[in-house]
Amino acid sequence: MKSPFNIKSLFSNLTFLVLIALIMAILLGYFYPSIAIRTEWMGKTFVSIIKIFIPPIIFLTIVSGIVGMSDLKKVGRIGLKSLIYFEVVTSFALAIGIGMALLIQPGKIQRTGVVMLDVSTYTKHASSKLDWLQFFRTNLTLQVLILAIIAGIIISLTPRRAALLSIFDYLTKVVFKALHYVMYLAPLGAFGGMAFTIGKFGIRTLIPLAKLMMAIYCTMIVFILLVLGLIMRYFGLSIFKYLKNIKEEILIVLGTSSSEAALPSLMLKLEKMGCSKPVVGLVVPTGYSFNLDGTSIYLSMATIFLAQFYNIQLSTWEMLSLLGILMITSKGAAGVTGSGFIVLASTLAAVQKIPVEGLAFLLAIDKFMSEARAITNIIGNGVATLIIAKSEKELDEGMLEKNVRI
Repeated sequence: MKSPFNIKSLFSNLTFLVLIALIMAILLGYFYPSIAIRTEWMGKTFVSIIKIFIPPIIFLTIVSGIVGMSDLKKVGRIGLKSLIYFEVVTSFALAIGIGMALLIQPGKIQRTGVVMLDVSTYTKHASSKLDWLQFFRTNLTLQVLILAIIAGIIISLTPRRAALLSIFDYLTKVVFKALHYVMYLAPLGAFGGMAFTIGKFGIRTLIPLAKLMMAIYCTMIVFILLVLGLIMRYFGLSIFKYLKNIKEEILIVLGTSSSEAALPSLMLKLEKMGCSKPVVGLVVPTGYSFNLDGTSIYLSMATIFLAQFYNIQLSTWEMLSLLGILMITSKGAAGVTGSGFIVLASTLAAVQKIPVEGLAFLLAIDKFMSEARAITNIIGNGVATLIIAKSEKELDEGMLEKNVRI
């Protein structure tokens, strides 16, 4: 009788290998920080390689999806529905962040022992207004998305539509095949990213601001299970089955602190879960620019944290104003390195009541916060894709039942 436990299959499982890499990285970073810091190149190289795949995958997926969809009005409807969904859900994320911060009060701590770092790099780029032109110029994903939509519409109207569609489908398969082999590097990328983080910043730096970290992580868990879970349940889907199905992507994001590292893999996974190619191609890239649930929670909680930290009382009207400001400034949190801090500095500049210098207290733990933001962002974008697909009858229930198990 063959044993159900197979060592060979276990060590060929990407999820298991990434998990082992993360554990080893934490141990190396804690006990040998000087060596761990040198592994940064592994994480950065992996993310850089994945980023090369993002533009062609987005372009090919969207073009072939639009060309393969006969109704162009439906394409427009999916885009509009996605933007409305994003605005509603991110507003919930911002409101929950503010509400939980007021409830938990993470800023009610002693300043003694809290590390202050230089934040001039971020504050000098901060502005109280969102520059939409700059937002578009620095957001390659959004540029490729718009170009692909235009190309898809033009090709749909040409007589050689069928021939061109077969070419795009073939190229898409080739790119995803190449990506499949690149993903074998994920354990090394996750190891390098996590080892560097622990080695450079150290677990000891978390202690003074542990209350804030716990508050943010708990809030994101509540948001995922309660808000996103209820939305999924309303549409007859399970948040737990979905989370289990994207566990590899979650671990990769945890190790690299970048949601982009799992973007191509997430798109492929969603197609296997039954979402149509046009929906995946339109919703996921757009979500990476406009549906940043984790970033929204962090921005709102960090702002309230600083107000509490400096013992600054905010009136109800100021709270509502803060919510409105964050709804605008949070849209600029994509496509720019260090964008989360720049946006937070912009928000504080707009509020004009909380000292921007307070960011110096948060910079020490920002690297540990980035994992929570990125994981929540990627989970939220996957949920959005499933919901839009289900509402548009572009979700293959048979494929979903076959590929999503718990």
